[in-house]
Amino acid sequence: MSKIKKDRHQYVSRLLKGGALLDDMRLIVRSWSDNANNEHKAKLIIENILGKKTRTRSAEVFQRVFAPRFLHGNPLQAWKIVRPLEERDVALEISTPLYYWITARSDKLIYDFVTKELREKVGAIDPIVRTDETSNWIRRMLSNQDQKWTDTALIKVARGLLAALRDFGILEGAAIKRIAPRYLPTESFAYIAFALHQLGSSGIELQNHKDWKLFLLPQPAVERLFLDAHQMHFLRYDAAGNIVRIEFNAKTYEEMADVISS
Repeated sequence: MSKIKKDRHQYVSRLLKGGALLDDMRLIVRSWSDNANNEHKAKLIIENILGKKTRTRSAEVFQRVFAPRFLHGNPLQAWKIVRPLEERDVALEISTPLYYWITARSDKLIYDFVTKELREKVGAIDPIVRTDETSNWIRRMLSNQDQKWTDTALIKVARGLLAALRDFGILEGAAIKRIAPRYLPTESFAYIAFALHQLGSSGIELQNHKDWKLFLLPQPAVERLFLDAHQMHFLRYDAAGNIVRIEFNAKTYEEMADVISS
């Protein structure tokens, strides 16, 4: 199988159901552990905790979606970031942005489409996000990498991409999709900020982090969310011009989960 064909099938398989796989990811996150090994993976599939019709389908979800994003993605072992939220049964409204953030960081196609293409449509007269325009965008990105997919594959991936973004709340609509009203719960924002801090960002770098673009947030909205999080005692935020100080009342994800869920 050529590299192009392999990449094409990977994206079709990974994106076709989009964020509809969120429930599957949550189930695996809840069952995973540091001691997970090949035996555990086999047990996961054999017991079929995902409720799929076949073990092959369960294995596909694990190998093509969970492993690339929550084990080997960016950040590595990302399941550890959301596990504390699952253990505390936080509202889906709060945890979903974290799953989206992890997904987008581990899938360049999603990341680039949202931060480069969708951001250009925010506030536009025509907010509709069309499948054909999306497939053309994907074609251009592939061309820059000297890759080429069939029109059928491009349409499938474009549909899967838009479906995923709808399921994660970035887009809205069934047949006709448009950019959804921007909304990121303060709890989710604070937790993602903590995750970025754990990954090495602080101060103004954290305030201006490029990942906030994944939520189509303009810079003033990010600063407003930091203020809101400060007022809710999720973190401490002080800003004076280019001097920004952000501190957290937690040192671990478990502690931060307690902070936002208490």
